[in-house]
Amino acid sequence: MNTQTITIVDNPVRRAEAIFDHLDVSEATRTDYKARIVVFLTFVQTNGMNRDVFLQFKRVLTSRNDVATSTKNKYLVVAKIFLKELNRQGLLPVDLTQNVRCFTESKTHKLDGLSESEIQSLSAATHQFTPSPANTRLKAILCLLTLQGFRQIEVVRLDVADIDFVRKSASVLGKGNDDKEIVYLHPDTVKAIKVYLTTNGIAGGALFVSRSNHGKNQRLTTRGLRGIVQTVLKNMGINRTTHGFRHYFVTRLIESYKADLLTVAHYTRHRSIETLQIYNDGIKYKTDLPRFYKAFSSVQF
Repeated sequence: MNTQTITIVDNPVRRAEAIFDHLDVSEATRTDYKARIVVFLTFVQTNGMNRDVFLQFKRVLTSRNDVATSTKNKYLVVAKIFLKELNRQGLLPVDLTQNVRCFTESKTHKLDGLSESEIQSLSAATHQFTPSPANTRLKAILCLLTLQGFRQIEVVRLDVADIDFVRKSASVLGKGNDDKEIVYLHPDTVKAIKVYLTTNGIAGGALFVSRSNHGKNQRLTTRGLRGIVQTVLKNMGINRTTHGFRHYFVTRLIESYKADLLTVAHYTRHRSIETLQIYNDGIKYKTDLPRFYKAFSSVQF
């Protein structure tokens, strides 16, 4: 292994931020890059920079059991972008990322979405809410997550002007998109948003703003959104992630539309039918489990 030390820059954190500031990516992606690169830079600070640093970084990630494979790949991708750009700018003599592959990820969903009974429990709980500003905001968010399958970033990007109560629709800036698309809203979602806006006296700007002291009246962040949702889930004893609502939404539609994935894709706004097929396969396997169990009914241990 070549361990010859390579000097890149005096302030790698500042250099990384400058590199990401000039990438043609969304602000959310840029912020994510800046946060994730710290893991690689910390590794370099401890172990030094050499020709095998990217491979060594991957091996350290391989040994970690506290992060998912998808997260490991995100750390690798950000480090790869950083190192390639340093090479392009002449600050590194070679591309240190060559011949190092990312981790192979399973195409099956490892986390189940919320179950029907959990959604029903949440729905029943919202009917007991007092119509306070905080509760009406929570109900509007839950409707967007459950009945529309909105991604977290899509929820926080919404402006009041994006909601068309006449057409019962929302103009949504989706994941990786440069332009907004029209999404038709469920009647309960429309009602929840109307009540929320009236109760909170909101007439314009961001649809959802923070109520915390740190970012009061500023646009709600995805982290803030997760905090709101996770609080209610924890209080109800539901051990699911916020993304679990989208899993529920997609699964429910596939079941309802009898695996008509093209129609389901229209509502879920998935670019790839292959992604929906993964959901569909999971549903089929669960449905088929009784037959699988029966095949070994004569075997007892």
